Amino acid sequence: MSYAKHSVILFLILIVSTLGMRAGEDEVRRDSIVLDEVAVVARFPHNEVIPVQRLSGEQLERLNSHTVADALRYFSGLQVKDYGGVGGIKTINVRSMGTNHVGVVYDGVQLGNAQNGQIDLGQFSLDNVEEISLYNGQKSDILQPAKDFGSAASVYLRTRSPRFEKGERFHARATVKAGSSDLFNPSALFEAKLSSKLRAAIGGEWLTSSGKYKFRYRRVTPAGDVAYDTTATRQNGDINAFRVEANIFGDIKDGEWSAKVYHYESERGIPGAIVNNVWRRGERLWDNNTFVQSAFSIIREKFSTLNNLKYSFYHTHYVNNDERVQRVDNTYRQHEAYFSTSNMWHPLRWLKLSASYDFQWNSMNADLYNFVRPERATNMLAIAGSLNFNRVKFQASGLLTHIHDRLHNQQSPDDKRVFTPAAFVSVYPLHSREFSIRGFVKRSFRMPTFNDLYYTDMGNAQLSPERVSQYDLGVLFDRASRFGTIRALRFQADVYYNKVHDKIVAYPKGQQFRWTMLNLGLVDIRGVDISALTSVNPIDELTLTFRAQYTFQRAIDITNPSDRYYRDQIPYIPRHSGSAVANAEWRGWGVNYSFIYVGERYNQQENILYNYTQPWYTSDLSLLRSFRIGNVRTRAQIEINNLFSQDYDVILNYPMPKRNYRFTLTFEL
Repeated sequence: MSYAKHSVILFLILIVSTLGMRAGEDEVRRDSIVLDEVAVVARFPHNEVIPVQRLSGEQLERLNSHTVADALRYFSGLQVKDYGGVGGIKTINVRSMGTNHVGVVYDGVQLGNAQNGQIDLGQFSLDNVEEISLYNGQKSDILQPAKDFGSAASVYLRTRSPRFEKGERFHARATVKAGSSDLFNPSALFEAKLSSKLRAAIGGEWLTSSGKYKFRYRRVTPAGDVAYDTTATRQNGDINAFRVEANIFGDIKDGEWSAKVYHYESERGIPGAIVNNVWRRGERLWDNNTFVQSAFSIIREKFSTLNNLKYSFYHTHYVNNDERVQRVDNTYRQHEAYFSTSNMWHPLRWLKLSASYDFQWNSMNADLYNFVRPERATNMLAIAGSLNFNRVKFQASGLLTHIHDRLHNQQSPDDKRVFTPAAFVSVYPLHSREFSIRGFVKRSFRMPTFNDLYYTDMGNAQLSPERVSQYDLGVLFDRASRFGTIRALRFQADVYYNKVHDKIVAYPKGQQFRWTMLNLGLVDIRGVDISALTSVNPIDELTLTFRAQYTFQRAIDITNPSDRYYRDQIPYIPRHSGSAVANAEWRGWGVNYSFIYVGERYNQQENILYNYTQPWYTSDLSLLRSFRIGNVRTRAQIEINNLFSQDYDVILNYPMPKRNYRFTLTFEL
């Protein structure tokens, strides 16, 4: 029997054993369960050694955001690649290091895609997300899976966990969204208190949209002549998607356990790029993604443990019926099994030590000619330590990763072994804990994906991992008060330097539509991230909140001095970008205005006029009203997105919607 089959059998046994572990032990009241909800999600704790940006609770509800990717646009140092429309693919890039260097963690376990390494955040709705956090480097907590130590940046998504007041037995919520592009999006959530130690939640949503919207297509030649200037309707951007998620939560002595089942399926059109006066494409994509995961943790004064298990199956069907190209009809299947155990020892008041081990197995099959059906076994071992003195906090970690790939009917490549260290420090130079200076240095890498290595007529099995060196220095001022006019004041600024080695690029082989993957790139990245937040109460019952972010980035290609694009800004990275949000709340009414700006960019490697992409900005406005109908809490919201109907592309030739609308009605019991 192969190592893969052994791993799957072991994994299934561990799932069964974990779900039943100590379910009958005495209930314990842990801080993460009993703290008031606002106290958990609204404050930025001073024990964070590593810079963090957060959106949570009502902050998320106020933003004109439909998906997780929409909300992430308000973080500094982050670019969202958006191909347009409700169903358009959306990925993220943090500090210009590339999408594959960003880990996306969903309720404690990283999401995976061994095929291309990219997570489409357009598939994740905000309907059940309670908090989004962005860490550069890694999370401050050393009690975490080994895999979490490996990402250059991480996005943590935390879904809603049931909380019940005395006497409550259940909660129910129903939401209906409708708007432009024939959007219709109903969702429902039901939470139940099964016993004093057991809670459950099940929720789901349906999303449908024609994806049609008006846009202006205007292109000017380098000589200044107008090549195209017309208004058209975006076609083949429809989507029909369904999501269901079930969770169960249990309390045990000194800890807790949970289990989750998640299923997402969709059919959508891929509108494609608008080039050569072609307005409609024949591409269709079907996604069918399912995963089950469980977590078990014990938190004690001297010793703590955290364990995760996961199995996922991804089925992707891609069809291209465009008559202008050869017909494509391919199916891809991915399996992933994952086990993690993290253990932390607290021998002294100021010292914590941890060790984490992760095992992950991936396989992929596709109905492509001569496909090698790769399997990958990844072992990760992380050692970390944390020193916590009165005015100085220090954290260091080292991650050893061993990767073994096996191919069917071909010789397997050599194993990869990579060690990546990291060190973080936070200093409080003043007597007040409100001001701190922070810095970190970290090495990380990303393994080439199955597509990079083994895709027919394109992959290169000899690719080396892509490596990143990160350096960061920042300051933080964070003040909060329950009294007075100024209730919160927060300012954070970071300067950073990143260097990407052995960047993986696609390189033409000399024949049309034939490419190969090579380690060619070397990218030098220098930047500044600035964010600020303030909340004031000028009069009783009136709260004003202002939030702003700004990013400067110089991300240049320094691979080869003989290249025409040597020291040019890499594609789609603006030198200047930022956002601002203003919110007012009064007696159940709320008004929210948000502004996003992305500066000039280049859509190819050469920074010449022909490749120039104009800056874009959008303004969004929403009005909401919260009230009660008997015992039912009701919330109504009207949103106007792209208020001034700007014409813009995030990705060249993928026009974004002009002014559009959305209406939301929520009932909660």
